Amino acid sequence: MSSNRSLRVAVVGAGPAGIYAADILSKTDLDVSIDLLERLPAPFGLVRYGVAPDHPRIKQIIVALHKVLERGDIRLLANVDYGVDLKLEDLRQFYDAVIFSTGSIRDASLAIPGIDLPESYGAADFVSWYDGHPDVPRTWPLAAREVAVLGAGNVALDVARILAKHADDLLPTEIPANVYELLAASPVTDVHIFARRGPAQVKFSSLELREMGHVPDVDVIVYPEDFDFDDGSMAAIHSSNQTKQVVKTLTDWTLKDPADQTASRRIHLHFLHRPAEVLGADGHVVGLRTERTALNGDGTVSGTGEFHDWPVQAVYRAVGYFGSPLVDIPFDDLKGVIPNNGGRVIDVDGDQVPGVYATGWIKRGPIGLIGSTKSDASETIRNLAEDVRADADELRTAAEPDPDAVLAFLAARAVPVVEWRGWELLEAHEIALGAAVGRERIKVVPREEMTAIARGEQRTAPAERG
Repeated sequence: MSSNRSLRVAVVGAGPAGIYAADILSKTDLDVSIDLLERLPAPFGLVRYGVAPDHPRIKQIIVALHKVLERGDIRLLANVDYGVDLKLEDLRQFYDAVIFSTGSIRDASLAIPGIDLPESYGAADFVSWYDGHPDVPRTWPLAAREVAVLGAGNVALDVARILAKHADDLLPTEIPANVYELLAASPVTDVHIFARRGPAQVKFSSLELREMGHVPDVDVIVYPEDFDFDDGSMAAIHSSNQTKQVVKTLTDWTLKDPADQTASRRIHLHFLHRPAEVLGADGHVVGLRTERTALNGDGTVSGTGEFHDWPVQAVYRAVGYFGSPLVDIPFDDLKGVIPNNGGRVIDVDGDQVPGVYATGWIKRGPIGLIGSTKSDASETIRNLAEDVRADADELRTAAEPDPDAVLAFLAARAVPVVEWRGWELLEAHEIALGAAVGRERIKVVPREEMTAIARGEQRTAPAERG
């Protein structure tokens, strides 16, 4: 193969990790042609489908990602499902290198009795539902008056807030109509968040925690007996301003007069309670059993043997995300990631898989914010570029490097590809739907409808949809 032609690179996954990787690669001194493949008809991944609709501040990340893709030097090929529409051997025909940035979208497991009862849900699935993910059913069972949320991170806060918040307060957001209707009919009065460690060990951000305290007609209730600080806790407070702010907010809430807490809905925060069992009767959730824990002195906890039963009719586990295996790609089933060295994918023997790379959560696990994602992408691209410079001809292995070749291949398989112009059509349609009812945007949810609009095959007037 000649090194005179452009290096052809496919990035699989058009969330922040994939877009950052493509952007960084495009700014190297390599002569490169980049395609960004996405399984869904719309780009932006978890920023579009994993951020609560009442957090537009975080969704502003999409603005920056949008600017990268609208430049035109990175080609979007959405609605292309890796492992179904094409596999690694197909990608190798058209690309010299492939970067997987498919993220972590499954719920991590929680091995306690009763966790598989019908009203026990994964938070990731619930988030996908209220964010209008096209692969999730449009209905959700919201029959519980009392709900338990297991976890001590921002996803737990999001789930609790969306469940407790009055649906009308979500109308200014891009919440889909079906989600609004079901939330409006929800009978929920109390949402309980359970954290197995103490207030100084939770992973809430101080901003999200403070925001929860300002939700209309929702009281946040904490329990002084759940507050304990060991040496490890004090060290965490003194070493992190974020932890200090979180603890201050939580401690301030302990000073609230119960007589002033008259809201119709409540979010309860319980610390030092480890989920032990989801209680069931007649095949349905009727409660949650927790074990009181005690701090060990270093910020870790141990069980005390003291148990509490809480009457709840639904349980949501928000204990983390987990990656999904990809066809023909090595996978670590314990960590939920693609095994790699600095983004270079490795096989079971520890040898580098030629031309295959990873970035984002599927590379390092579901930790870190946008800053971590950028630095992570930089490392992967740096190593890819190093491999190219070491032997440009060896890495240029694509048999059909013409950019049109992959489009012809997908067309032959009747894959309805959505390119950037198609996304712009879909985005304009969603904005028009919102404008028709005085909202910023209303997401189109059904996948077939999204694809039809993006490909110019459906032009439903906003007034007809309401």
